[in-house]
Amino acid sequence: MAAADNSVVTGPRRGDRREKDSSSFAKKRQMRGREDYDPSALIYAALDLGTNNCRLLIAKRGESYMQIVDAFSRIVRLGEGLGRTGALSQHAMDRTIDALRVCANKMVWHRVTHFRLIATEACRTATNGEGFVQRIADETGLSLEIIDRQTEAHLAAAGAEPLIDREAQSAVVFDIGGGSTEVMWMARDANSFKVLDWTSLA
Repeated sequence: MAAADNSVVTGPRRGDRREKDSSSFAKKRQMRGREDYDPSALIYAALDLGTNNCRLLIAKRGESYMQIVDAFSRIVRLGEGLGRTGALSQHAMDRTIDALRVCANKMVWHRVTHFRLIATEACRTATNGEGFVQRIADETGLSLEIIDRQTEAHLAAAGAEPLIDREAQSAVVFDIGGGSTEVMWMARDANSFKVLDWTSLA
């Protein structure tokens, strides 16, 4: 079995002339051997970069459920001052990059094979949101996807579905975030629930 990659993902610092992604999550994954590949040992990660928090969840598939193997949450206040200036501040972006380096390191450590990395309201509305997502990719190797409000609502609904009472025929789900709040009306459809309508309040 190939040895685990335990090195810290730091990314380039100011004045560092190394290749931008020399220590990135993406490159570390490419360097790993595939001789120990085991479909039954797939590791999944979900990362949510919001207006206030950066959250990461890493899990593996059990016999009938997903088993959490690691988690990380840090208040980064990415949207600090956004309502006043319309842009992400330098300090807020620096704080967020530091948190995302921790996330990238954990994903390498646990040999994550499948993942979805999303950014929401702060990056969605900031004039420099897309530029910041590119900086994240350059410095950590993590490629974040800026999702729209409809996608955010449906992801929140999917996450809340297992918590709905089994006898319920309908439910209203609230996802209260730092920059926006999504409200979903859900109804039972056979053995699952589907979103009938939704709205987003910023």
